[in-house]
Amino acid sequence: MTVKTRATIEDLYREPGKAEIVDGEIVRMAATGIGPGYAGDRIAFSLFAHVDRTKSGFAVGDNKAFRVDLPHRESFSPDAAFIAGAVKFSMKFFEGAPTFAVEVRSEGDYGPAAERAMARKRADYFAAGTLVVWDVDVLSEDVVRVYRASAPETSAPYRRGELADAEPAVPGWRMAVDDLFM
Repeated sequence: MTVKTRATIEDLYREPGKAEIVDGEIVRMAATGIGPGYAGDRIAFSLFAHVDRTKSGFAVGDNKAFRVDLPHRESFSPDAAFIAGAVKFSMKFFEGAPTFAVEVRSEGDYGPAAERAMARKRADYFAAGTLVVWDVDVLSEDVVRVYRASAPETSAPYRRGELADAEPAVPGWRMAVDDLFM
């Protein structure tokens, strides 16, 4: 009988590329394509500009890890994020969940199994303390679906021509959905 060793945060530090620890295993995430990558970058840039303007919070781009302590999840690696309050400079992962997390769908994020996995991940974000999660789908008419911890099963859809927000996680920040496209 082979006993599988549970992955640790120390293992994640040595993992090349983007990954998370879920159910005791390192889950690698594939590199993304042009459209989803552009959308994620635009959201991160907008958050950085908001932080520069307001001098509040901390913006986070892709491929950063957030260490959490949930029964079946030890980390998140959103495509963009925001942390309310100050962050202490460190070489380590962020401690705790982001206040706001963005997940941009890539090619493999479609179909019933992917929908279940994304719903489970959103539930994990909320269980860890995240206030707002964006599900961004550049192929959908509802480009940004905003989920809030106050109503985790209900999304507020935003389409082209509209301004999406992340209230109450990022007070005063809005982003044009059109800015997610080249």
